[in-house]
Amino acid sequence: MITASLKNERITPRKFRLVADMIRGKNIAQAEAILSTVAKKARHPLAVLLDSAVANAKNNFNIEKGILMVKEIRVDQGQVLKRSMPMSKGSAFPIKKRMSHVSLTLAPIEAKADKKIAAAKPAKAEVKPAKAVKAAAKEAKK
Repeated sequence: MITASLKNERITPRKFRLVADMIRGKNIAQAEAILSTVAKKARHPLAVLLDSAVANAKNNFNIEKGILMVKEIRVDQGQVLKRSMPMSKGSAFPIKKRMSHVSLTLAPIEAKADKKIAAAKPAKAEVKPAKAVKAAAKEAKK
């Protein structure tokens, strides 16, 4: 498994998941294209993480990026920094500054022939029209 991880990034997991869902299941070229065009704050850390995973694949497993896809990307909640904002009458309103942990797993793209064989459906049984069934029943009674 080719993995890379990012810990304690100061972007909320909810906002990270918006971008992570866009690249899940895509090949590396498509994922890089999506990350270069999307207008979200989480795109830059994910692009760096994707580049790191591709570098891990090349250096550790000697696999080129052309045959890789994003198999799994998981965004988990990290630490929460608790702050407070002063409100009226001496009260305070809590502010939660959330952090994220992201783990990315790459895998080689599976052959399309294997998918076609697995997706093939068995042939359906032949269905006779109702008239033919009635005619056969009448002949059997005679």
